Amino acid sequence: MLIRIVRMTFRPEKTEEFLEIFRNSKDKIRAYEGCQHVELLQDLHQPNVYSTYSLWDSEEHLNNYRGSELFGQVWPATKTLFAAKPEAWSYTSVTI
Repeated sequence: MLIRIVRMTFRPEKTEEFLEIFRNSKDKIRAYEGCQHVELLQDLHQPNVYSTYSLWDSEEHLNNYRGSELFGQVWPATKTLFAAKPEAWSYTSVTI
């Protein structure tokens, strides 16, 4: 299982536009092969900062999505709304 977190800082006046993009694409992303979960988080103190938290069967599944037509529509539209460069992290769960 791959855990993917992407932190995005939006221009304040563009947050509603981003939320509309997310609303329109979340179910399609969730339905993408290998995606187990996608949720949107909002920073507690910075309302124009959001993160996506997603769970993927593998890095290959995430990369397949990142090469998909769907990603090719969602990401370019989202990128135009940024106030800062996005940050992304990939994790696996550790059992101790």
